Amino acid sequence: MGWAPFPPARGRGVRPLPPWFDTIQAAAMRVDSAEPRGAEPSQALDTLRKVLTVLFLLFVFLMGVKGLGGGFKLLGHDLLEAFFSATENPFIGLMIGILSTTLVQSSSVSTSMIVGLVAAPENPLPVANAVPMIMGTNIGTTVTNTIVALGHLGRKEEFRRAFAVATCHDFFNFITVAVLLVVELTTGYLHHAASWITSSIGGVSGVEYESPFDSVLKVGLGPIESLSQWAFESPQAQGLLMIGFSAVFIFGALVLLVRTMRTAMQTRVEASLNRLLGRSAAFSFVLGIVVTVMVQSSSITTSLLVPLAGAGLITLPQAFPVTLGANIGTTVTALLASMAVSGANAQAGVTIALVHFLFNITGTLMIYPVKAVRAIPLKLAQGLADIAVNSRQWALLYVIVLFYGLPALFAFADRLFG
Repeated sequence: MGWAPFPPARGRGVRPLPPWFDTIQAAAMRVDSAEPRGAEPSQALDTLRKVLTVLFLLFVFLMGVKGLGGGFKLLGHDLLEAFFSATENPFIGLMIGILSTTLVQSSSVSTSMIVGLVAAPENPLPVANAVPMIMGTNIGTTVTNTIVALGHLGRKEEFRRAFAVATCHDFFNFITVAVLLVVELTTGYLHHAASWITSSIGGVSGVEYESPFDSVLKVGLGPIESLSQWAFESPQAQGLLMIGFSAVFIFGALVLLVRTMRTAMQTRVEASLNRLLGRSAAFSFVLGIVVTVMVQSSSITTSLLVPLAGAGLITLPQAFPVTLGANIGTTVTALLASMAVSGANAQAGVTIALVHFLFNITGTLMIYPVKAVRAIPLKLAQGLADIAVNSRQWALLYVIVLFYGLPALFAFADRLFG
């Protein structure tokens, strides 16, 4: 009878294993222990790939902002004059900001385009006209998490919690716009404060500023400019083609950037939000800023809160400071876009980016510190959630009226008051 590695026990006990078995077992253990070390280079390469992808997408984004100004330069004075004269009315500017952000589902795209228009080399959009547009983007950006909340319609209590957390962002921005638009029209607070900061940072106003990325961005835009010149003889047609490519660059780069960051961050973000939100309001506020800067989208941050609230893992008061932090964090994109512009109007681009930042900071300081004031958007959101639960068509009507009916109302007010 031959030798068996695991023979049955007999009278004298188990037969010992052969010497070569220990050698094979030791080798196998070395292979097992080496697997994690072998995986480390793969993880490092994956991290490097993601970093290079993010840097490339940032370059494409900045190239789009740069090309937008060049494209509008080619359109001609008359067409731009007609558009800019329309935005002199703050209601129309606000409407454009809401609609543009609602349609592209990203305030980052809208604010970046506004920065490009304000900093255009010739015939720039006046900063005063752009301020209401920036306010409109803040209202328009809240549509994403509100739509996410509608996914909980089938479960009553879950929908109540999710819809309240989603709409507290809406009410905060709406109240802030209602107050600061009046303040801006009467005092020019945001415009003047942002201009003062810009001049303090950049030196004397009117000095020509050259972006450190200008030469590289011009090289990147070279093929697009050559293509537009080859395709069309008319400068206006060339400008439209440039604007089209630039819009695709801005939108596409930001969408892919958000997707890349989401794959790297989302699991960690959800775990962090779930684990850390109970610490303090200040911590939640900072967490909202940091997460939004990392994923370059306030919509992702606030949309993450909605299912957590629906599941009962976080409360409305816990979610609110994260939402305000996300509002601050999303202003980084416009500030980043202002780095791509150059020339005599570059400081105006920085100014409108700072307007976005000051608007959100002022709204936060105006509403959150005082408990009675802070309770207003929360009570409105909770009340609307109660109504929506009892009659769910009101939830759909709310989205339609706030994000599409409201701009129509502004257009009617413009027509009514001339």
